[in-house]
Amino acid sequence: MRLLHTSDWHLGQHFMGKSRQAEHQAFCAWLLEQVRLHRVDVVLIAGDIFDTGAPPSHAREQYNRFVVALRDTGARLVVLGGNHDSVAMLGESRELLACLDTWVVPAAMENPADQVLLLPNRDGEPGALLCAIPFLRARDLLRSEAGQSAEDKQRSLQDAIAAHYRRCHEQAVALRRQHGPLPIVASGHLTTVGASASESVREIYVGSLEAFPTRDFPDADYIALGHIHRPQNVGGQEHIRYSGSPIPLSFDEAGQQKAVLLVDLDRIGLCGITALPVPCFQPLLTLRGTLEQIAAQLPEAAAQGTPERPAWLEVQVVSDDYLSDLGTRLADLTRELPVEVLRIRRERNGASAALHSEARETLDELDPLQVFQRRLEQETLDDALRERLTQLHQQVLADLREVQA
Repeated sequence: MRLLHTSDWHLGQHFMGKSRQAEHQAFCAWLLEQVRLHRVDVVLIAGDIFDTGAPPSHAREQYNRFVVALRDTGARLVVLGGNHDSVAMLGESRELLACLDTWVVPAAMENPADQVLLLPNRDGEPGALLCAIPFLRARDLLRSEAGQSAEDKQRSLQDAIAAHYRRCHEQAVALRRQHGPLPIVASGHLTTVGASASESVREIYVGSLEAFPTRDFPDADYIALGHIHRPQNVGGQEHIRYSGSPIPLSFDEAGQQKAVLLVDLDRIGLCGITALPVPCFQPLLTLRGTLEQIAAQLPEAAAQGTPERPAWLEVQVVSDDYLSDLGTRLADLTRELPVEVLRIRRERNGASAALHSEARETLDELDPLQVFQRRLEQETLDDALRERLTQLHQQVLADLREVQA
């Protein structure tokens, strides 16, 4: 059978004030073409179908339209909940979508057998067994115990996740005895040891595991992962893969070749994995240098945009001067070009280094509040704003201490 592995769509994302709706619509149309062209049997979305737990109506509409359109291709769909997804929202339409050949697994279930799916091929014959494991929340697997340290909680969660995988895999093996030789696929939405993340990957649930060891995954023929946005295998093992997000979700992802993965399986196991490059639907670029250097880079950046679809820019200006009119200068430079500057960052050369040298301080000698205050000293801020930022930082530190207590 042929499985298409994708993840981290983040439907409904607003990127620095910009909607990604058009990009997601273009991606969905492209993906449907690939499903038809390559005769995909099952599409697996390994978490974070939505960007927030309360997505806008247009994002829900995109999701529903894709479900209906995919059914017309003859392929089936498996949707797993991610850390950005609302369990209740995904679950509310679960029974309805089952009538459209779509399985939705929003969270861990009490009975592991309910998370083991028999995936058919286009002819209706059994093609593979899927341990459909979504993002696993600590509250779904553990009971809080008084007196546990942060390290104890991490260790307990890691053990609980490994046990959940083991129970699901045991159910899949038992089911395979009934249907004869079938490959076993497992899924997951989590960070693994050795995975390379980006700035758009964020943990939003307190107590989530920092990194799951690959040795604790079950003996599956293929492991389809989500949560990390850069396509990659894990620990040098070809059968453990992140598909990555289909569109860049931050500027540091702009240089990545996004992809979805075609996974071919037979009754013996994994036959091969083919990455299908996803077209770029919206140019994102980072320009770095002095104002003069950035002006020289703009023509090349503008060549990637059009009046209808201007390139989105992050500009990192290297200067020791504050340049209070930086926004105005950049607006003048880009006024006639098909580009939009979405973010401006300032990088200092000698000034920051001089401050550090004069202070002769290292991070080991400073507590978190002192590090924050040193950073504030490098900015031109009024006293009220400086005080407000300090108060917010202190509140964050207090909240973290409370969580770790």
